[in-house]
Amino acid sequence: MGIEFAILLEIYEWHRPWLDACMKALTSLGNGGWFWIVLGLLLLCFAKTRKAGFGILLSLFLGLLLGNLLLKNLVARERPCWLMPELPLLIAVPQDYSFPSGHTLASVEAALMLYLHHRRWGVLAGLLALGIAFSRLYLFVHFPTDVLAGALLALFNVWLVHRKLQPALAAFAEKRRSRT
Repeated sequence: MGIEFAILLEIYEWHRPWLDACMKALTSLGNGGWFWIVLGLLLLCFAKTRKAGFGILLSLFLGLLLGNLLLKNLVARERPCWLMPELPLLIAVPQDYSFPSGHTLASVEAALMLYLHHRRWGVLAGLLALGIAFSRLYLFVHFPTDVLAGALLALFNVWLVHRKLQPALAAFAEKRRSRT
């Protein structure tokens, strides 16, 4: 963890009031995945974006199960802010474990799924996801490997949903429609 603390402490030196406000706002978009859940639900409302919305919500659900409920508790990694409590935080101290970053996981899942269905929107969502992921380092609540693991798990989840689960569910729905 030596190199990871060195990276975090270097980033911590960048703190400025205007940047603090930006990072707090960015990270709040990832709290509980609310922004991405709302986006997924909105996309479900329109035929043109329904597949993307469904994919986002399915990916987020998979990320919740694998990342937040399974891996966080299995790995039980302490957060940097728990290990160095003398550094003041700009946000409330998170109570769950650090690995993987749930903010990064949800943000990258949504951005990638959106990119697969609507490239331009996906690029914009990707930039937002990068900002949210960086905010977790800036705010001293995740190690770099937590953020990296969140992004890698997101890649896996999106691949699984896009290539395996969505087609299987579509085939199942088509079978049900043909029976009626």
